[in-house]
Amino acid sequence: MRLAVISDVHGNAPALEAVLRDLRAETPDLVVNLGDQVEGAANPARAAALQHELAQAGALEVRGNNEEKFWPGGRRSALAREYGAWLETQLDARARARLAALPLTVRSLDGRVFACHGTPASAWESLLWAWQPEGTGGFYRARDPRALADLVGPLGAEVVLCGHTHRPGATRVGDTLVVNAGAVSEQVDGDPRARWTLLECRRGRWTADFRAVPYDLEAAVRWAQRHSPFGEDVAALLRSGTFEVRGG
Repeated sequence: MRLAVISDVHGNAPALEAVLRDLRAETPDLVVNLGDQVEGAANPARAAALQHELAQAGALEVRGNNEEKFWPGGRRSALAREYGAWLETQLDARARARLAALPLTVRSLDGRVFACHGTPASAWESLLWAWQPEGTGGFYRARDPRALADLVGPLGAEVVLCGHTHRPGATRVGDTLVVNAGAVSEQVDGDPRARWTLLECRRGRWTADFRAVPYDLEAAVRWAQRHSPFGEDVAALLRSGTFEVRGG
């Protein structure tokens, strides 16, 4: 059994197209999309259409915190409202409603695989790591392992999938493999390549292969500059491969 996991596309169609080429070459049995599909400005309509096609072909989906911004009153900051107003010019009401209605969690393979964007209870929280404020000495803070066990253990899954932090990585909690798939777009480690994760189960044991895929970053930047009011921010973010250019 081979699972391909993507997360945090953030409306970056060129990055997603490169990931899908790499992913399809591996002929996975199932694709799982962990959310934050379109909140970005590198052709989000194209990114949304590609992800909808994946879902129609059988991919499992959960909603990210940015899908919840399509809920009434879901945009709280001025920047979020500015993005929302622009996204309404890119995505029709049906596409926005589809994203808003995605489930918080899904299970697959008779419950052996559990997927969420953030934690099982919230798309806004982080399962493996939490963001650290600037000046506190570290970009991430690991969740206390006992607290992680309290969240993961009751799920009774062999694999728990999450995203949200844009940081690929994995750990074991008892007999459960917990995997953060990384992000297709908007990296945090200084490497701007697009990320996805291939999981494989052989003789009852799961392993995770974290992939980094080059893509036409400048095409993404050009699209954002020509078609959105966020072009310069997108250019700085994607080229740097780190959130630091916009303060976390």
